[in-house]
Amino acid sequence: MIEHVYRRATAASLVHATLVATDDARIARAVEGFGGLAIMTRPDHVSGTDRIAEVVAQLPCRLVVNVQGDEPLIAPETIDAAVAPLLADATLEMGTLCRPIDATELNLSSVVKVVTDLAGRALYFSRSPLVGSAAHIGLYVYRRDVLLKLAALPAAPLESLESLEQLRALSHGIGIQVVPITHTSAGVDTPADLERVRQLLAPHEGVPSVM
Repeated sequence: MIEHVYRRATAASLVHATLVATDDARIARAVEGFGGLAIMTRPDHVSGTDRIAEVVAQLPCRLVVNVQGDEPLIAPETIDAAVAPLLADATLEMGTLCRPIDATELNLSSVVKVVTDLAGRALYFSRSPLVGSAAHIGLYVYRRDVLLKLAALPAAPLESLESLEQLRALSHGIGIQVVPITHTSAGVDTPADLERVRQLLAPHEGVPSVM
């Protein structure tokens, strides 16, 4: 699964380098096995944001894209859609994605909901039903300095309550631009999700051009 994510991220036109940040040697070996770059981090990070910040602190870059390893169907153009607003507007601090939500998903805690203001800035994220919400796609774009600032901040009460790391940013006044898309990335959050993604990927195994 991590190879699919890696190759799709590498195919995004606005991504200049791809690496995997992990504290698991098995994942690092798997990444190196298909020719990818993996960097080992400390094992005590409480979120992906914190883990990535450890690596980014040593790298010269302007923007950082956090593509989670459980998104094997993420499309390269979807990644580009999240990056583009921050390239166009220097005032934006963070970016993420959302898609239309299905009525059957409203009560699923595994589907994170987001509501935005009229400019597309996130007002709140929740695992509970939200009126007028969309389904959040867990991909983030940060300015380097914002990422390092965010990782240095203490966990916020709402972040712990909802178990959603993006609420740390909102709680501390960091704005998140939410880009609506129609592509469904099919993240893997449950065993049923894993089986569905395996079936979707099976026809394309061994065809690098569709990664």
